[in-house]
Amino acid sequence: MPDDSHRPSFPPDGLARLEEQVRRDLDLTRHLDLDWMPARDGPDGKPMLDVLIAGAGQGGLTVAFQLLRERVSNIQVIDKAPYGQEGVWVTYARMHTLRSPKEYTGPDLGLPSLTYIAWHQAKYEEAHWQALGLIDKNEWNDYLLWYRQVLGLPVRNETALAGIKAAPGYGLKVTLATSAGEEIVYTRKLVLATGQDGTGRWWMPEMVKRLPKAYRAHAAAEIDFASLADKTVAVLGAGASAADNAACALEAGAASVHMFVRREQMQRIQPFRWLTFPGFIRHLRDIPDEWRWRFMAYILGLRESIPQGTYDRMRKHPNFTIHTGAGWDGVQVHDGRLLIATAKGPFPADFIIAGTGIDIDFAHRPELAPFADKIATWADRYTPPLDEQDERLGRYLCIGSNGELTEKVPDTAPFLADIYDFTIGATMSLGPSGCSINAMKAAVPKLVEGITRSLFSDDLDHHWQTLQEYNTPVFVPNPGDDV
Repeated sequence: MPDDSHRPSFPPDGLARLEEQVRRDLDLTRHLDLDWMPARDGPDGKPMLDVLIAGAGQGGLTVAFQLLRERVSNIQVIDKAPYGQEGVWVTYARMHTLRSPKEYTGPDLGLPSLTYIAWHQAKYEEAHWQALGLIDKNEWNDYLLWYRQVLGLPVRNETALAGIKAAPGYGLKVTLATSAGEEIVYTRKLVLATGQDGTGRWWMPEMVKRLPKAYRAHAAAEIDFASLADKTVAVLGAGASAADNAACALEAGAASVHMFVRREQMQRIQPFRWLTFPGFIRHLRDIPDEWRWRFMAYILGLRESIPQGTYDRMRKHPNFTIHTGAGWDGVQVHDGRLLIATAKGPFPADFIIAGTGIDIDFAHRPELAPFADKIATWADRYTPPLDEQDERLGRYLCIGSNGELTEKVPDTAPFLADIYDFTIGATMSLGPSGCSINAMKAAVPKLVEGITRSLFSDDLDHHWQTLQEYNTPVFVPNPGDDV
């Protein structure tokens, strides 16, 4: 939690002055006023988009900003959530603060006036920033909304990506679900910035999933914590999200909360802190497959640790217990309660929260399901040594050099080259990207470079023609000069 012992003061017009500085910085660093993208109409006679970005969380917004800096302005960002509820911060993110150090930068893409630090100090005062421990998640959400507003990013809320089809000669035919019904748009490129489950689903073991919903929920689901008062809650998993949910249940008055951990000892190392250096976050994609697999398999195999603040938040409750070496073998409803078979014996409970993460499975995403079997995965491209094999990791996307999806079988789904992934599904190929704040400064420029490279290559005939037609003189001869 932030240190609230220091009551912040609010500098007069602090944000207004910062916004003026943002506009000045953008003007000083902007690309030359050379509009290089040709306008195109779709088969319906309406203007096509150059890039559609699905998802207006931190990743989608930052990609949009970088595209605008590269003079790709015919773009649209969509998000299924209402305004202010994009991403995770005010929905299923149940921690009090971000887990990253407050000094990490990301969406600013190197522009100092766009950093969270600048925004916080403009909103409050310098002393409040110095006293801050970690960034409050609601403040981060407010910062992202300010970021969107000050940059003028084109976002449509309550608009979901519902379908994707190839439109030969016209890029992609995309179906949008809106409050007014379905809408069809054509776009040359599509960026999936649809969050942690953007290429799969929130997963729980089948033995838990088959229980009636009144007895269980995933940690990323909407949970009525007040209904857990005076009940015994079993939390499956030992990651940060599992711990956040355990804390919420305790704070809502649960009679007791028990966290069950398969390992004999809790994971206390946070590998994602190790990899936050330029060599790794910029160049993992450039090294041989065997090294990419080795690094990411090790990191993802460790899983994420519980932050100290979250651990303390749980441990301060005397009715909280951690059971290590206590994997589950089965669970059933018995006399109106749950009876869980664990490695350390049976355990009765009233409700289960599964903090069991995601599963990469394209077939579970409606927009990807029609061509899920055509998308290449790591299992299609690389066979690791026996001691490094992991079927779960093999299901991650095999991303192309431009950040695009690739075909399982060549020439069976060429339209995949127009779809770019900026979700957790790209982790095995690119390392942390769309779901990692500190990786954005490397991942977003790389992704946008891939998009603009493809757009330029697709328009070579157009650029050749405009070069031949270019006739703007750079000097005017003196009268009488025969030049």
